[in-house]
Amino acid sequence: MTTKNLWSKEIKLQKAGYIRVAGVDEVGRGPLAGPVVAAAVVLPPANECQQHFSVLRESKQVSERRREELYNIIQATAVAVGIGMADVKYIDKYNILQATRAAMQQAVNNLEIDIDYVLVDAVNLPGLKYPMEAIIHGDEQCACIAAASIIAKVFRDRLMVKWDQKYPGYGFVRNKGYGTPEHLAALTKLGPCPLHRLSFKPVRLAQGAGK
Repeated sequence: MTTKNLWSKEIKLQKAGYIRVAGVDEVGRGPLAGPVVAAAVVLPPANECQQHFSVLRESKQVSERRREELYNIIQATAVAVGIGMADVKYIDKYNILQATRAAMQQAVNNLEIDIDYVLVDAVNLPGLKYPMEAIIHGDEQCACIAAASIIAKVFRDRLMVKWDQKYPGYGFVRNKGYGTPEHLAALTKLGPCPLHRLSFKPVRLAQGAGK
């Protein structure tokens, strides 16, 4: 996808008068451990900042090193960045979809500026006070959603690296809570830690291990 196409949705909205467009994306729906993290990002108008993001892509399409670089560029360039998070207790109580919506709503609320429009990757946010559109594979089609995916991914990865020190043995520094063979083997040996989602079957089956 070309850079021009990546900005086409924002350009269309800005021409229609929606100047502050927030892109929203999440990271962490699939892992067995850790929170769901969402980010909302408002970039400057497309004609002012396309040159800064000539290689902007969603988080899974770039290397870890490039994500870190883009994270810093986005933080320095964005009009506003908001982070939202739903922890393991929330996930286990309400389910992963509701946790995702809660984290996304929180991210929008934490922007601390008035916005005109919200573009969300795939997930509808009922009750959002702004006009919004959910776009399938939005992180591959919209610059602001791609930026949000980068922010959310780096923010969550840093949390999991930090928590690896508190809960050693599961390999969080490498797997970030996803169900890799290393992680599943550790679950069988050690049992779940407080970061694990007990509502997820592999974690539920491992309860009692390590005792």
